[in-house]
Amino acid sequence: MTFEPGIMEAMSEHPCYNAEAHKKFARMHIPVAPKCNIQCNYCNRKFDCCNESRPGVTSEVLTPAMAAEKIRYVKEKIPELRVIGIAGPGDPLANEETFESLDIIKREFPELTLCVSTNGLALPENAERLHTLGVRFLTVTMNAVDPDVGAHVYGHVRGMDGILKGREAAEYLLGRQLEGIRRCVELGMVVKINIVMIPGINDTHIPEVVRTVKGLGVHMVNILPLIPVQGTPFANMRAPTPRERRELMDLCSLDVKMMRHCRQCRADAIGLLGEDRSQEFVNFGGCGSGCGPTGPAAKPLVPIGQSNRVAVASSDDSTVDSGFGNTERFLIYELRDGFYTPLGERMVPESATVAGKDHREHITSIADLLSDCGTVIVSEIGSLPMKVLTGRGVNVVVAVGPIYDALHSL
Repeated sequence: MTFEPGIMEAMSEHPCYNAEAHKKFARMHIPVAPKCNIQCNYCNRKFDCCNESRPGVTSEVLTPAMAAEKIRYVKEKIPELRVIGIAGPGDPLANEETFESLDIIKREFPELTLCVSTNGLALPENAERLHTLGVRFLTVTMNAVDPDVGAHVYGHVRGMDGILKGREAAEYLLGRQLEGIRRCVELGMVVKINIVMIPGINDTHIPEVVRTVKGLGVHMVNILPLIPVQGTPFANMRAPTPRERRELMDLCSLDVKMMRHCRQCRADAIGLLGEDRSQEFVNFGGCGSGCGPTGPAAKPLVPIGQSNRVAVASSDDSTVDSGFGNTERFLIYELRDGFYTPLGERMVPESATVAGKDHREHITSIADLLSDCGTVIVSEIGSLPMKVLTGRGVNVVVAVGPIYDALHSL
C-alpha cells in the first residue's frame, strides 16, 4: 500500500500503529465529543461510553478552546507527545466540536499527528472533511459484516429518517461503514479496524469481518475483548479469555496485520500506552485559560502496598500482557534482599473470569486470591477492581512489557 509523503514517518511515532513507538512516544485523547449516534449493547451512556468499549470513560468534557489550552500545557510536561486523538466519549463524527478542535490543532500544533476513532455511521459524508483537516489516521469500530450478527450487537442506530433497530439498523450501519472506509482509504488515510470480541455473538464471525476489511485496503485490525458493563444488555455476557482472543488474533493475522498491544484507552488518556497520566491533568479548565490542572490529581492514584509480594498478570511467564478481569493466572514474586524472587503462580478460578450480575463477587474472589500481595501489576484494569484493590491498600500498577522491567520500576 502506498501512502502520501510523511505518513510513514508519522506512523513510526504513533503508539497505536507501531508496537515499538508505544514505548517511546505519548498520545493524548481530548474528550470533546460527548454525543453518540448509535447504541451498542455493551455500552452504558451513564458512564459516557463511546464506540471503543471501555474507553469512553472520561473525567471531563472539554470545549475545543479548552482542549487546545490543555494540549499546550501537556506538551510542556510531556515532550514525547506526538499524537492527538479524539475518541469520544461519544462518537466524534456526531459532534461538531470534533471538527472545530481538529481545525485549531492543525493550525496551532502542526507538528502533532491527528487521529480519530469512530463507529463509522457518519463517515461517508465526513471522510473528505477529516482529510482536509489533517487527519491521516482513522479507527473504525466494526463488529460485524453480516446484518443478522450485527442485529445482536446494536440496540439502535440513528438513520436519516429516525431511529432504526434490529437487522435494519445493523444493515444501515454496515453500509455506511463500508462506504466510509472505502473513501478514507482512497484519500490515502491509514485505517485501523477495531472489533469487539463477544463470545457467542460475533466471535466465530470475526474472521469474515477481517477478510472483508482487508479487501477494502485496511492497514490493521485490533480485536478487543468485551468488557461487560452493568446496566447494558451484555452485562451478563462473559469476556473472552486471553487464550481465546490470542488464538483468534493468530488466525486472523494470516489475512491482515494485528494490533496486539492495545490498552483500550480512556477518552481522556494521556501519556504512553499502559501508563495513563490523565488524572494528573484532570479539571484543567476549572481555573481559567492556561493555568493548568486544578483538581487533587497531583496525589498518587493508589496507596503503596504494605506487602513485599507482587502479583503479575501474565500469560507467557515473561511479559505483563493480561488485564485484571480476564487473566487466567497471576505470577507471584517477593522482594528479598533487593531482588524479586518468583514464588510460583496462582490460577484464577474460571468463574472469576466471567462477568455478569455477580461481577463484584467475581472481582472480590480474585482480590481474595491475592490477599497477601501488596502490589498488583496488570496491563489493564476497570474502575470496579481498581476500587476494590485500592480499598484494601493494594498498589495497582498498569504496565505492558517485560515483567522485570515492571518489577524494577517499583
